[in-house]
Amino acid sequence: MDLRIGHGFDSHAFKPGVPLIIGGLAIEHPEGLAGHSDGDVLLHAITDALLGAVAAGDIGTFFPPSDARWKDAESSIFLNLALEEIHHAGYRIMNVDATLILAAPKISPIAGEMRERLAILLDILPNVVSIKAKTPEGMSMDHVAQAHAVVLLQRIEDPAELMSMTAVVESQRQLEDVVKDLISEVHKGPGTRTVVPVFDTDDIT
Repeated sequence: MDLRIGHGFDSHAFKPGVPLIIGGLAIEHPEGLAGHSDGDVLLHAITDALLGAVAAGDIGTFFPPSDARWKDAESSIFLNLALEEIHHAGYRIMNVDATLILAAPKISPIAGEMRERLAILLDILPNVVSIKAKTPEGMSMDHVAQAHAVVLLQRIEDPAELMSMTAVVESQRQLEDVVKDLISEVHKGPGTRTVVPVFDTDDIT
């Protein structure tokens, strides 16, 4: 059995005047998360975990902050790119375990809804998605939200299942032509899965 594990981390400061989006959900709160995109700290962490599991780089490889196309973009676009990468590598998601670290808002009342939303975005069952929330006690981080995500992938042996995954990715993808352009820019040539070994370590999303 061929398994891969990926870990992702992201952090964003709270900012007034922007909507709060976490896990693909709009949450009622006086402040949102600052970022070049919509600041969805949880989707960013999961995206990096998926990309890392198949050694495909990170969000900055595909979505640099210098590219105006990603200003205020929905983070589901980034997640769809990561799903395409693991599909091309021949893997599927077995489970996702995520931890949010923030003082407010409280996540437990909406954790079930967030799991359902993530399950839809990832095309997996809610019972293989775990979301935990912790408060940053004693860390002086009351105005910051952080997320850790761990994913387990398994290689797909059934060609029919690979074809099924292709249909799912096609149905989920947003800005399809732009994402294709990005992939061709990042990889060295058609059909080549080698990523340019230059990574932007700044918090770009």
